[in-house]
Amino acid sequence: MTYEWQPTADYLEHSNVARLMQRLDVKTADDLRAVSVEDIGKFWQTVVDDLAIPFHTPYTQVLDLSGGVEWPEWFVGGGVNAAEACLSRWAAEDPSALAVVHENEDGEVTTLTFAELDEAASRLRAALRELGVGKGDAVAVYLPMIAEAVVATYAVAGIGAILVPLFSGFSPSAIAARLRDAGAVAVVTADGTRRRRRPVPMLQQLRAAREQCPTVRTTVVVHNLDEPLDLTEGEVSWARLLENDPDPVVEPTAASDVLLLAYTSGTTGKPKGAVHTHAGFVLKTASELAYGFEVTRGRTLAWITDMGWIMGPLSIFGTHSNGGTLLLYEGSPDIPDTARLWNLVEKHRISTLGLSPTLTRTLRAASTARPNQDLSTLRVIGSTGEPWDPESYEWLARGVLRERVPIINFSGGTEVGGSFLCPYPVEPIRSCSLGGPALGMDVDVVDDHGTSLRGAIGELVCRQPWPSMTRGVWQDPDRYHEAYWSTFPGIWRHGDFARADEDGWYILGRSDDVMNVAGKRVAPAEIESVVAADPDVAESAVVGVPNPQKGEAIWVFYVARAAAASSDDDIARRVRTSVAEEVGKPFAPSRVVRVEQLPKTRSAKILRRAIRAAVLDSDPGDLSGAENPSAVDQIRLQLHRER
Repeated sequence: MTYEWQPTADYLEHSNVARLMQRLDVKTADDLRAVSVEDIGKFWQTVVDDLAIPFHTPYTQVLDLSGGVEWPEWFVGGGVNAAEACLSRWAAEDPSALAVVHENEDGEVTTLTFAELDEAASRLRAALRELGVGKGDAVAVYLPMIAEAVVATYAVAGIGAILVPLFSGFSPSAIAARLRDAGAVAVVTADGTRRRRRPVPMLQQLRAAREQCPTVRTTVVVHNLDEPLDLTEGEVSWARLLENDPDPVVEPTAASDVLLLAYTSGTTGKPKGAVHTHAGFVLKTASELAYGFEVTRGRTLAWITDMGWIMGPLSIFGTHSNGGTLLLYEGSPDIPDTARLWNLVEKHRISTLGLSPTLTRTLRAASTARPNQDLSTLRVIGSTGEPWDPESYEWLARGVLRERVPIINFSGGTEVGGSFLCPYPVEPIRSCSLGGPALGMDVDVVDDHGTSLRGAIGELVCRQPWPSMTRGVWQDPDRYHEAYWSTFPGIWRHGDFARADEDGWYILGRSDDVMNVAGKRVAPAEIESVVAADPDVAESAVVGVPNPQKGEAIWVFYVARAAAASSDDDIARRVRTSVAEEVGKPFAPSRVVRVEQLPKTRSAKILRRAIRAAVLDSDPGDLSGAENPSAVDQIRLQLHRER
């Protein structure tokens, strides 16, 4: 029987989203969704009031669309600074409450209260100003998930500068491309981090990148490894800067002032800088974590992510705008073993845990037994970034969580600043479902003509703007219009294929990942879900390969479980039969290939386009965000040998 979460009285009566429903006098989550898009200005005003988002200057109008739906103005005339909204107010109201907890792979723990975080941010704020960094300057944060990343985030926001978070595993060329595009004047980095118990250098990567970035004047270096730190010209130590006296002045920023540039991964062409504002990003992330993920004062959120992905800044601003505690884990979540995540939950009394389907499959492959740790503090499991397979979803929901905790599987993107689709703890949630449109998001699934579509694969679109909608692509308005507004005039096209039906809403992959087999669309996730049911398969990736008869043929690449008992031929035969029976004979894979590993990003998304490039012996694009780029070459070499 397919699993379905059923909300308990606790969630129906005492959750954050239940409070919002009472405020708006609605009875169900679907009624709340409908009300939230009837008058989007009125709805977002209600959220501001409900979450007490502080504006230092009142606004005269919530939303002005006189510039067109592509260029909305939110909170006209208002002023808010993210550092005040998310940090200063809690430092004044509840200074001893925990703001940040950091744990590394060795189990060493660092903590900061709101008062301590506020003081550290104000000291760095003073130092940056002394270095000549001011309002509107771009400052990159190239750090692992350590407490200093949060301090730097608020220091940059507090002087009205523009935060440019960078993935901690980027190559010099990937770093340089983003620094040049942003025109960054300073970078905050670390000498390195540790991952899988090995030191990972970061400062030397940045030094190589700086040779191509003439705008960067200063590098601030956190001493994060045990090795001696030798600085060169233009570099200054973090510890010395924090000796500065605190600067109490937070720059008064307008609601529409730029808070951060969030760069896309760059797997298809030049990375795009999504532009997010102080008011829009804070409000959207606050609403996401309050209503979807039950974050509030006294609760702890941990999300396995990186500063360079949108979930890094979202976790910081979203958690602290609600007065919650943010737990940062630095390192690999399966070190020393796959019990690490559950140990973190028990040790730090985590209430919201974010993890990916791929990480869940890794945990399940290691052991299907229920963890022994105390998981009673968990209220929500969060997930984003890729589709689920039913076996892994239900193992987590039933086997690990005993149907006690909802899985809030939400989907949006870097340019969205949060989610398009999100289920809520107060509604039934079918296995693998995204629930429905997120609050305030007028989302739809449409056919090629822009007509609403149900029960079939279509394009995911949004018909009205939202506060954290990117204000263009940084320094490239034409690219912004071409990417999101050119397909359906006046409607945002996100580039995902989706399906909506009576069972829920499902993202089926990027439009360019979806395959067309003999005129029929099929998403990789549909086939991967079937493959995942095989007892000898740990994980898989499905790609479409050009075929003269069908247009595209389906190839399956899989990693076998360590205890796999069947031969490769037997597994391939079972996979073909299962896909033909459950998806349809036209979609039976032409090839089923066993590989040692699948290429993934650090956040555990499988890089299907890179696999397809290996099949076609073509350029896989920018792999700077990959955890294991060598996997692409391994697949390419294996296929060459088999030809």
